Amino acid sequence: MPELPDILAYIDALETKILNQPIQDIRVISPFILRSFDPPIQDAVGKKVIGFRRLGKRIAFVLENELFLVIHLMIAGRFHWKDKPSKPNKQTLAMFLFPSGTLVLTEAGSKKRASMHLVRGEQALVAHNPGGLEVFNADEAAFRDALIRENHTLKRALTDPHLFSGIGNAYSDEILHDAGLSPLKLTGRLDESEIHQLYESVQRTLRFWVEKLSREARESFPEKVTAFRKEMSVHGRYGEPCPKCGTPVRRIVYAENEANYCPTCQTGGRLLADRALSRLLKEDWPRTLEELERRRSGNQERQS
Repeated sequence: MPELPDILAYIDALETKILNQPIQDIRVISPFILRSFDPPIQDAVGKKVIGFRRLGKRIAFVLENELFLVIHLMIAGRFHWKDKPSKPNKQTLAMFLFPSGTLVLTEAGSKKRASMHLVRGEQALVAHNPGGLEVFNADEAAFRDALIRENHTLKRALTDPHLFSGIGNAYSDEILHDAGLSPLKLTGRLDESEIHQLYESVQRTLRFWVEKLSREARESFPEKVTAFRKEMSVHGRYGEPCPKCGTPVRRIVYAENEANYCPTCQTGGRLLADRALSRLLKEDWPRTLEELERRRSGNQERQS
């Protein structure tokens, strides 16, 4: 799912393409994408795009006459830019025609999760903002208050859109690795030094990726937005060496997400077990890296 750095990169790219241009036509290819009916989507046709806003992981196109086109890409939604007229394909959800080209909204896979709403007025727009803390505008005290408001695991707290704005599965992995903290540590058990380190890691990690992706987006439209980037330290790097210590990156899988982490850097060598795997293996689950290595060595000896 595109997160804060990806959304800001999209906005940078969209500003270079369609800012102050009128929407000449909106072609809704998939009826599932449009989740509002009043005002009707055709009210946006002919209106200029006069700005953009980020609402968590949503992008709001600010139009004339106090209209806002709010798009939530969810997991598999993506934008594409076409300089020349193009035809929709099976992944196309909607097409927005401008004098300079066509903005295409697509979604991979069969699950229709991406959404589009047209709303009128600031009050209606607020309803689409989950209300999480904007970390770039927050000092450490505000960050601390949001973090410990409820007693959750760090992974859950960072990815809760009502607590923190725009942070998801990918960048939470990178933040926690940078901070040297376990994804399963409870927020209620953090000491002040850990909260400080986490705050610094949030700022450092997200600013690095915002600057990198926005710079690239201003050079060329981001056609291949992905949660898995080669420069990442742990996210999507299961089994690969940690860039800090060389330990193979481990993961825990839950629902449709996973948490990637380095046992040496983040959990003191302890291996984390996801709930389903723990129930399956019970006492056979290796608790430490050393135990895992002993079991691997024993298996290799038996096989030989």
